[in-house]
Amino acid sequence: MSLLVALVITALAVLAGGGVADRMGSGGWEDPDAESTYATQVLEREFPASQPNLLLLVDAGKGKVDDPAVAAEARRLAERLDAEPGVSGIGSYWGTGAPALRSEDGRQAVIAARVEGDEKAAGEILERIAPEYRGTRGPVEVSLGGPLAVQHEMQTVIQEDLLRAELIALPVTLVLLVMVFGSAVAALLPLGIGIVAILGTNAVLRGLTEFTDVSVFAQNLTTALGLGLAIDYALFVVRRFREELAAGAEPRTAIGITLRTAGRTVMFSALTVAVSLAAMLVFPQYFLRSFAYAGIAVVLLAAAAALILLPAALLLLGDRVNALDLRRLFRRRAASGPEGKSTEDGEAGAGWARTAALVMRRAPVFAVATATGLILLGLPFLGVNFGTVDDRQLPTTAESRVVQDELRAGFPGRPGGGLTVLAEGGATPDAYAGYRERIQALDGIVRVDGPVTAGTGGGAGNHAYFTVVPEGEGVGETAQRVVGELRATPAPFDTSVTGQAAVLVDSKDAIADRLPWALAIVVIVTLVLVFLLTGSVVIPIQAVVLNALSLTAMFGALVWVFQEGHLSGLLGFTPTGDIETNLPVLMFCVAFGLSMDYGVFLLSRIKEEYDATGDHDHAVRFGLRRTGGLITAAAVILAVVMVAIGTSRVTNTKMLGLGVALAVLMDAMVVRSLLVPSVMKLTGRLTWWAPGPLRRFHDRFGISEGGAPATPPPAPVAERDKEPVGG
Repeated sequence: MSLLVALVITALAVLAGGGVADRMGSGGWEDPDAESTYATQVLEREFPASQPNLLLLVDAGKGKVDDPAVAAEARRLAERLDAEPGVSGIGSYWGTGAPALRSEDGRQAVIAARVEGDEKAAGEILERIAPEYRGTRGPVEVSLGGPLAVQHEMQTVIQEDLLRAELIALPVTLVLLVMVFGSAVAALLPLGIGIVAILGTNAVLRGLTEFTDVSVFAQNLTTALGLGLAIDYALFVVRRFREELAAGAEPRTAIGITLRTAGRTVMFSALTVAVSLAAMLVFPQYFLRSFAYAGIAVVLLAAAAALILLPAALLLLGDRVNALDLRRLFRRRAASGPEGKSTEDGEAGAGWARTAALVMRRAPVFAVATATGLILLGLPFLGVNFGTVDDRQLPTTAESRVVQDELRAGFPGRPGGGLTVLAEGGATPDAYAGYRERIQALDGIVRVDGPVTAGTGGGAGNHAYFTVVPEGEGVGETAQRVVGELRATPAPFDTSVTGQAAVLVDSKDAIADRLPWALAIVVIVTLVLVFLLTGSVVIPIQAVVLNALSLTAMFGALVWVFQEGHLSGLLGFTPTGDIETNLPVLMFCVAFGLSMDYGVFLLSRIKEEYDATGDHDHAVRFGLRRTGGLITAAAVILAVVMVAIGTSRVTNTKMLGLGVALAVLMDAMVVRSLLVPSVMKLTGRLTWWAPGPLRRFHDRFGISEGGAPATPPPAPVAERDKEPVGG
């Protein structure tokens, strides 16, 4: 019955989530409450021409933009664009004669306009009018650029890349699952759970778009976590179920044991991942908040499907879960025996036990060497430069990227690199002139234009604005310093500063203000959840520190590869010399949550054995033996999904996919295999220490994988681990 209900709900989710990408935005990088955001909104309202978001690049080919035929066609295009509903603030080289709107070789010039409305409304207008202007128009060739065109094209590219990533990830994932399980039936179950989680999350996001802005980038996380975590959870549930069947349990009994053991671990894992992602809700940028919405929804849906739908399917299948062992086609003897006995009790499990024994015998060496290596890998991040998203996120062949490249290379000045100072309250010409002189005297200023007032720019009488061009790059150190100095310069009226550098300064300030709260949420809740799982105050601290170390390689690669440009040719992106400000926060929350996911699975199995035997060293070896192969398989599968996401042509998506894939693999193959057992060996029985009051609290409220509150462990079993580690 539950499976039938799930089928109906999934079908409804497909209908509800259809077209969700079309309702998403591609912005959300800025703080909506910042000074720069306020100034931009006022300028858009009072002086639309000061904030153009659509540029028509008019190319005269072999001619010149001042040729009579070219000029006549350009004026006709500008007049036609001015008559379009929802378009205002038309300005062009042919209308103003401004040198900044004409290329240095005289073959190209620009028509600028403001498309009104929010991101979605403006995008719809662009879709409607673009075919009427793009392409050959008489003696000229017209291409579309500007922030609106960049955002719209980015949204389109992301949707196309996401479909391709899914087409890559799904078959590869299925092959890997068959290799892990052997049984084609067992392999299809995790994949089905992942698809249910993805479809359900799309429906949730579609509902959220009715109330708030949601970034289109969040769909990538939905696919990655939907497949990755659902497969992780299903792997552990199915593996434990098959293990109980192999031990002789009836299907219904096996399901009960599985839910009391692996099921509770899945629940704890989902909570830790959801908390890590929920930390992004403290930030004001809707780009980050969107990932929290998508991540929390997909994690909870994946866990619910693994704990409700999957047990129902397993109960229905019973022993048939081991049917269609495809590995027998390639090997004489399958890794899983006829009874479905898991490889964790065979050669693979013995290998992990031997690894754990070796690491624990040389614990100081492995702990120091591994920690040092991880810290060294993270050192490049000390040189990180933060920047903003621009058209160079797109492939070089994208139309809006081509337009912006032409503007950068062939036009005077630095398009988009200036700052705008909004003046409110009205003032005399002398007051405006005095203020202009003061800001012109600041260090690092190339020139100051303005003021543009009501009579010259169309704004209301109590509004005016100045355009300030700083030295260097548009979002460079000089421009960011000038933002602060402009805001500190006294004026006889209210001033607000905007522009790319101002948006960057405000975004960095917003993240810096909220980051301690986000970190506190992640750390405190992680400590509490791991304590409830283990009853120790040492293990939660170890978990937080070791998880943080697992992220160092990702952050180091972020700078070495994407900021400095190493491997840019191989990976197909344009390095800009900086990292978008929001991205490290996003990657930390995602990767930390996934790291805790694997940590919970390993710790729960170690805790279960320690409760049963009281032998610390044996419990660590046993935990790694039982989960090492499974964690590695889960990490490889999740990495495959993230790498598929990383094939995106949009740099930030590529960065997210490849960076998180690296973090996941480092966590599973280095931290869980080497650092965790070596550190737990060094701390010995102290690992399980907790003060009396906290131990009594855990005895009453804590949960162990065994399904009952933990009790004080029995005395160590002497010489327990003298037996061969592979036996």
